[in-house]
Amino acid sequence: MTTQWTTSAINAIQADYQRSADTHLIPLELPVYPGVSLYLKDESTHPTGSLKHRLARSLFLYGLCNGWIREGTPVIEASSGSTAVSEAYFARLLGLPFIAVMPRCTARRKIEQIEFYGGQCHFVDSSAQIYAESEHLARETGGHYMDQFTYAERATDWRGNNNIAESIYRQMSREAHPVPRYIVMSAGTGGTSATLGRFIRYQGHDTKLVVVDPENSVFYDCYHQKCSHLRCDTGSKIEGIGRPRAEPSFIPGVIDDVIKVSDQCSIATLYWLEKLLGRRTGASTGTNVWGALQLAKQMHEQQQTGSIVTLICDSGERYPDTYYNPQWVADNIGDLTDAQATLPKW
Repeated sequence: MTTQWTTSAINAIQADYQRSADTHLIPLELPVYPGVSLYLKDESTHPTGSLKHRLARSLFLYGLCNGWIREGTPVIEASSGSTAVSEAYFARLLGLPFIAVMPRCTARRKIEQIEFYGGQCHFVDSSAQIYAESEHLARETGGHYMDQFTYAERATDWRGNNNIAESIYRQMSREAHPVPRYIVMSAGTGGTSATLGRFIRYQGHDTKLVVVDPENSVFYDCYHQKCSHLRCDTGSKIEGIGRPRAEPSFIPGVIDDVIKVSDQCSIATLYWLEKLLGRRTGASTGTNVWGALQLAKQMHEQQQTGSIVTLICDSGERYPDTYYNPQWVADNIGDLTDAQATLPKW
């Protein structure tokens, strides 16, 4: 039976959604590739500053409707930061305790935002430890482990209901090439790529979904080797994407290709994009845009025209101590010279 508190909680989340506007779709001109249009869907404008705001809303509604989250239930999440920021926001909205389990290397600004929304941060030494520790804390506190990595692909209504895929196609409807030839998406949980791929097939669109994967992540190898049991001992240096294991929400069957992107290319593209947009974005956006530019170049060489859509996942204001710190980049990413020499040609 639905309790009065659960009904009020669901209404509070829906009311928050009604107060929110859709995110912008920004055209990025590529004059060296005439006939190829690139668009960036800016998910950094959500109230909590990232694409994960959509996921957190869906996960809370999923947990409430399944009876997993009740009045006073502590909510625990395993996260590299952005999902935890968004979930802390919704936990505060509902008056629930929230604990984020994350690697110690998580960007300081994300930690501060989680704490701003009333959440607690519980640190582990590596990204591979976040799952077991989250389960342990849920048992210890009598709380609910949200488990974005399992439930991301099923908590979102991929058929429509203003999910990110429906929003993209609606915003593209008056463009010169309204049906994108490619949508490019990086994978963390794999939930967004699952939503995009399913929606594309459900609607019968002639669009290919390409996933971009950073170094120290298994999605590329799992896809091409058709093996979901691969593991990686080193965590990704591109926060929010790349995983040491193929998460349950990663659905290879809805993906048309996976491209590997080096960390140097991701960060070089970040700086290149800053000059074009006049503002900073997160590192996963650099990964996305590098992949999109590779496809634009390929289309140009094959004398194809059409559009490509990818995402600005979060703002670069979260990373002043890492991706926008030259010394940190030199120590952790390496020399960007070769990648930077390629980008101005685009």
